[in-house]
Amino acid sequence: MCDICVMNSVKERMLSRRSLFKGGIAAAAGAATLGAATGPVLAQPARMIVDLTHELSEDFPTFGGVPGISYDKQFDFAADGYNLYVLSVNEHTGTHIDAPLHFSADGQSVAEIPVENLACPLCIIDIRARASEDRDTQVTPDDLRAWIAEHGEIPDGAAVAMNSGWSDKVGTDGFRGADAARGGSLHFPGFHIEATQMLLEETGAVCMAVDTLSLDHGPSADFATHYAWLPAGRYGIECLAGLDALPAAGATLMVGAPKVRGGTGGPARVMALA
Repeated sequence: MCDICVMNSVKERMLSRRSLFKGGIAAAAGAATLGAATGPVLAQPARMIVDLTHELSEDFPTFGGVPGISYDKQFDFAADGYNLYVLSVNEHTGTHIDAPLHFSADGQSVAEIPVENLACPLCIIDIRARASEDRDTQVTPDDLRAWIAEHGEIPDGAAVAMNSGWSDKVGTDGFRGADAARGGSLHFPGFHIEATQMLLEETGAVCMAVDTLSLDHGPSADFATHYAWLPAGRYGIECLAGLDALPAAGATLMVGAPKVRGGTGGPARVMALA
């Protein structure tokens, strides 16, 4: 083939590929215009990423007081050339998800939580001052109304998180607040059932999150918030860290939920974009 023929052939192929590339961009733009993304829009372009996940270990405090994870080493680098553990993990230990199935007979498993519900506008309810004086305090409808008055309506698809300052107590007995003198009951903040009902009836929030061991406060005997929130198809996150680094409104929660068939929850990597 002559040199000019080769050059013309190469030009044609380049033009053909360029047209295909442009067509792909146009198709992607068209899909975006038609609303291909069904989840909530990110609150704002991210300037920082905040890790909201505690490191999980045998020492991390649990609701029941026993270690939530154990390690069985099957292969060792020195002997086998690689390391491998078999882990035994309580679904509800460390920073973790409560799926609807956790407190219902036939709710969504953790694998069935819609992926669009795992990227959420984050609304942080700050009760640190009150919690420092009363370890059994709860998020109330008045707290929600005060947040709305300052920041506007709670967005659809939101995660509403309680910041009680309890994350700072990890590694101390105060995180569980076990009281031997009162029958071993636990003491830490949570969501009051009336605040839970307000979120269910008046907002489109999909996630409730806490920096403590339970969505319900420690002394709860009936787990009313769990039984109201989870069977309604919402999910929860417990034992969050790092909320102090975030604004009360404007961040986006990103939840790395485990995709375990039939799981009632599980440890998760949770972060926020702000």
